[in-house]
Amino acid sequence: MGLFFDVLSAINNPNQQGSVAQLATITNSLQELSAGRGIQPSTMQTVMSVLGQTIRPSLQQQRAVMGSSQLDNLIGRSVGSGAIASVIQSLFPAQLQQQLAEGIAKKTGLSSTMIQSILPMLLTAVLGVFSMGARKPSTSTNAANPLLSAFLDGDRDGNTDLGDLFKFASRFINAPRAA
Repeated sequence: MGLFFDVLSAINNPNQQGSVAQLATITNSLQELSAGRGIQPSTMQTVMSVLGQTIRPSLQQQRAVMGSSQLDNLIGRSVGSGAIASVIQSLFPAQLQQQLAEGIAKKTGLSSTMIQSILPMLLTAVLGVFSMGARKPSTSTNAANPLLSAFLDGDRDGNTDLGDLFKFASRFINAPRAA
């Protein structure tokens, strides 16, 4: 639940880009994708968990090569700009995407062809969540993106599991509200 709490913190921090509406859009798009492809919610949670486990090393390597601030800026500024497809291609080249699809397929029982077809949408959702931790352009600080940092520095104790993040986000977004 740690990463989900970091998302809530980004939503509540006026210096970060996160909002409930943004989280709802991302969560709803994953739910629609899952329903449209006939993927059970528990299977989608596993898909997201495995995706997180497999992209973490790649993003850690990217951070080591380009530096934290450049990676933060690439993710934080491009998600809403329409450049997300090129960012995905630069962070996750076609060969890596194929490996991701095959690895997820092995652990979920879904076909690698199906995973390959939905992978751009899954990666867009993940990068969208990470962008919620980016600083608003109006802030003068260049502090690191706490969501991306928490994910990349996770000690594999389950606190940075993307499957859990989206499960809790779904519960949060779809919770009954008091009138």
